[in-house]
Amino acid sequence: MRSKADLFSKISRRCTAALLAATLTLGTGAQACTSFVIRTQSGGIVYGRTMEFGFDLKSAALLIPRHLALASTGADGKPGAMKWTSKYAAVGLNGVGDPILVDGLNEKGLAGGILYFPGYAGYADASKTDPAKSLAPWDFLTWALTNFATVAEVKAALSGIAVVGIKEIHLGFAPPVHYTLHDASGGSLVIEPIDGTLKVYDNPFGVMTNSPPFDWQVTNLRNYVKISPVNAPPLQIGGQTVASFGQGSGLLGIPGDPTPPSRFVRALGYAASAERQPDGIASVRAAEHILNNFDIPKGWIRPDSGGESEWEFTEWSAVADLTNLVYYVKAYDDQVLRSIDLKTQNLDAPAIVSAPLVPRPEAPALTFAKP
Repeated sequence: MRSKADLFSKISRRCTAALLAATLTLGTGAQACTSFVIRTQSGGIVYGRTMEFGFDLKSAALLIPRHLALASTGADGKPGAMKWTSKYAAVGLNGVGDPILVDGLNEKGLAGGILYFPGYAGYADASKTDPAKSLAPWDFLTWALTNFATVAEVKAALSGIAVVGIKEIHLGFAPPVHYTLHDASGGSLVIEPIDGTLKVYDNPFGVMTNSPPFDWQVTNLRNYVKISPVNAPPLQIGGQTVASFGQGSGLLGIPGDPTPPSRFVRALGYAASAERQPDGIASVRAAEHILNNFDIPKGWIRPDSGGESEWEFTEWSAVADLTNLVYYVKAYDDQVLRSIDLKTQNLDAPAIVSAPLVPRPEAPALTFAKP
């Protein structure tokens, strides 16, 4: 009988190959993902992110239980030499049937996601790296969420692993990605594979998008130091008063386009200015309102060549309540937020379990009270 690690790796290889094939064929990838955190009135953390892609990922919700044998993907496409047993259960979303998490939350309140990082991701050379310490780019988040409770623990463990440029054997392509992580105490971390090493940044802003690298995004914030949610006062010139046309004058100049640098600034503006709400669903709804500002309908972003099948769009948006351990998701075809409460799940299940994001596009009817 094959071990769970072997089965996990075999499924992972097949599904990752499909993802890479589609990405290479379409040439788009997920270049519009946006992530952020907000705080609740009591200091709790709520994490939100969007997932954009140029084809249907057919994502499903996954629960990876405790005590499950897992393995990385090896350079030859076979099960990798790096193996571990899940210490913590984790829940989240996958893609194209792959039994790994591209976004998720674990039972200790550690949450995070994989975001596209084109033009800058540079992985370690698999031929020069110890296979027993090597993770494929798509393995990293699952490894982090199933092993650690805090970003400090992840940070301390990074020196013992490498993210290697595993190429799918038929395509010769590795997806360029980077990672965002947050914990229930408020710690945030950005991890970017650049020039063969993992660059690690503490992230006091809690925001991440795509390229360029995180340190460039932080430097770019200096261009927007005067933007404020508070209206600008009227201008007095030559005895005349020049007032703004209406509300929002403090936000004049905030970038509104969907490029990663603009979304970084805008996401930080929303997250920093949003009024803190009580723990639980009120704060989750606040995060959802912020996410709505980054929703991309089909057709708004189009590649230079290609038809409708290549339009990048927001396939799903996720919110994780790191205090109450509830993970929420809504899909492009179903904008009703659905939840997975880790406290009510069997975290010692014998295998990974999944739930498809079956759309329910019909709007529920409002019912009038009888007169």
